[in-house]
Amino acid sequence: MKSDYLFLRPYISGWAFIALAMVLGYFIAERYLSYAIPMYQSTAKLKLADLNEGVPNSKLYKDFDVFANTQKIQSEIELIKSEAILKRVLPKVPQSTLIYRVGKIKKTELFSDSPISVMKINLDKSDYNKPFQLSILENKSFTLQSPDGRHLSGNLGDTISLGFTRLLISINKNLLKTKSNLKWADKYEINFLSRDQQYAEISKNLEVGSVDKDVPVIRISYKSENPEKAAIIPNKIAEAYIDDYIETKYGAANVTVDFLNGRITELSQKLSSAEGNILDYRNRNNITNLHQETETDLRKISQLKIQQTNLKMNLDAIKDLEKYMENGKGKSLELAPNFEAFTDLLSTEIVKKIKQLQAEKKDLLTLYTPKNEKVKVVDAKIDDLTSYLAESIRNSRKNLQTKYDNLSSDIANDQKVLTPVPEKERVMNILDREFGMYEQSYNFLNQKRIEAEIAREAKVAFHRVISPASINAIPVSPNHLIIKIISVVLGMLTALFLIFLFQKLRARIYRPDTIEANSILPIAAAIPRFKSSNEGENFFVRLLTQWQVRGLFKDKNISCFTGFELDKGLNFVSKHIIQTLSNQGKKILKVEIKPGDGNTDFFDIIEANNKVANLVLWTDILKLKSVEDIKSIILEKSKNYDHTIIVNSPIGANHTLAMMAMADVNFLCVDAWATPAKKIAEIDQITAEYRFSNLHWVLNRTGYRPSMWTKIKSLFKTRSVEPLSQVVPA
Repeated sequence: MKSDYLFLRPYISGWAFIALAMVLGYFIAERYLSYAIPMYQSTAKLKLADLNEGVPNSKLYKDFDVFANTQKIQSEIELIKSEAILKRVLPKVPQSTLIYRVGKIKKTELFSDSPISVMKINLDKSDYNKPFQLSILENKSFTLQSPDGRHLSGNLGDTISLGFTRLLISINKNLLKTKSNLKWADKYEINFLSRDQQYAEISKNLEVGSVDKDVPVIRISYKSENPEKAAIIPNKIAEAYIDDYIETKYGAANVTVDFLNGRITELSQKLSSAEGNILDYRNRNNITNLHQETETDLRKISQLKIQQTNLKMNLDAIKDLEKYMENGKGKSLELAPNFEAFTDLLSTEIVKKIKQLQAEKKDLLTLYTPKNEKVKVVDAKIDDLTSYLAESIRNSRKNLQTKYDNLSSDIANDQKVLTPVPEKERVMNILDREFGMYEQSYNFLNQKRIEAEIAREAKVAFHRVISPASINAIPVSPNHLIIKIISVVLGMLTALFLIFLFQKLRARIYRPDTIEANSILPIAAAIPRFKSSNEGENFFVRLLTQWQVRGLFKDKNISCFTGFELDKGLNFVSKHIIQTLSNQGKKILKVEIKPGDGNTDFFDIIEANNKVANLVLWTDILKLKSVEDIKSIILEKSKNYDHTIIVNSPIGANHTLAMMAMADVNFLCVDAWATPAKKIAEIDQITAEYRFSNLHWVLNRTGYRPSMWTKIKSLFKTRSVEPLSQVVPA
């Protein structure tokens, strides 16, 4: 588990560097904030008219969309940000002339608190949007530098000329009356903005958005270096938006009223013309009320047809009766005609009389013969009555026929009157429809004209400013707390990154697992950094015992200690191994390769004490000897000693590989802090190429990670490491 957190050791050892970076980040943030220009923000809230309630929902505003904006809230936001609205704000805000107080590091915008006043009488187009540098002295004299580098001098209150440009520079006496301690002798920067630049400056710092997509309330926010300016501009924008709304509505109402007046005049003329057409047509066709007249004629014709039908029935009955009487002539006593169609009293009496005579005749025939005078008289009476009745029937038929013909003629004449009625109705419908259309339009436009005139006179807005912008004494940026926190965190992250980068670039061995992960050679020893000499002595006694048990150290064996540098663990390990063996009573032959030419031969034996002897091989002569010569000398001299230890020259020297080849066991001494990790692969390559056997790693100062300060010093200062520097006081 402990090894899982070993990657944190570089950062733990570099805690002082991390802390320094965090403190440095904090002071950098403090320094930045002392010179940063604070930005103030103020917000005004504008409630839009609710088109579903109140006055905007009236019929007038539904009919004429020029009076009400039915677009979405986003459309209103874009309208507020538009050039049309913002340029209405420019005359209401002193934005055309910007005055800055210039310091050594930063400049501060002055708004209503400017102790000087600069009025442009004339200004050349080339001088817009360019800074003028103004320096005012205590004696009220000033020096003005134009954008093209020209210098002019004068006194406050003087008018100065730069070509076409004429400026009046004076003291703001009204402000100085209230703020007498305000410094006016200073350096200033003056910038005259064109209208396009003023619009760009306002647009840059303006933010318009909705409180919620379903709530018709718009937030108008503005940022500025001056808190008063940040509060004025949102309020002026809201006012300009409402004024634009009123003017748009008023202008639309004017246009609508003019349009309605023109249309009403035109429709009045057309309406009069339509009335005249209807009157002329009625007069030409004698029409009072076509519908009633037609209805009367139809009722009359219907009645005549009813009478005609009745006459037709009576006429047909009379004709049948007449025909019956003609066919039964001379048989009057045998006939029984139907007198249903002939029902007048005279005819009835005649029929009764005939029947009486017939009855009387029958009575006479019982007494007399048909030729009797009495019977003949009765027959003569019957014949007279029958002839009279027949003539009466004929006359009645003729009378009915005459009446029937007269009725038919009257019906035909009356029906002729109705023949042109459909055409008259069609024409009258056309004329009435035209008149009705003009009349309806005339009435509608008159009603709308009244409503439009009311709207024109009612110069009110349905939008309201529900929360005006106020002066905010607390700046919104820079945020001191956030910037300090971010600076400290960035300092910490920078330190961590540098430590990480340093570790990656340096890539030292540090721990045994680094060797185990990158090499197939075994590790013979991992030597820690000792806190005392006694601790080091005990460790090497224990280490040597382990080597002897494992068979790495045998009597009469030749052991070779090799490294990349003598002072990177090689001298330290070999010295303590020799010292430990010497303490155990062993006679040791220490073999070293040193520069020089010796006395007479390529080697010398120097007795260090009665237990340790130094066999020194001199490089100047050694290069003339073969490997066999060197090996034979070492083998010969080692016979008189219990153990031979070769302190080899660094890897890469001329005879390093030769010494390793003649040894019974090889120890590769590396330093956890000083030896690069890439050297591991180099040793494996040498082992594979020269087929060395019995090679073992010895890692000195395992796990040692000096402080960041030590690392920094090592980059700028070369340190001499003594062999015994491994031991430090407790």
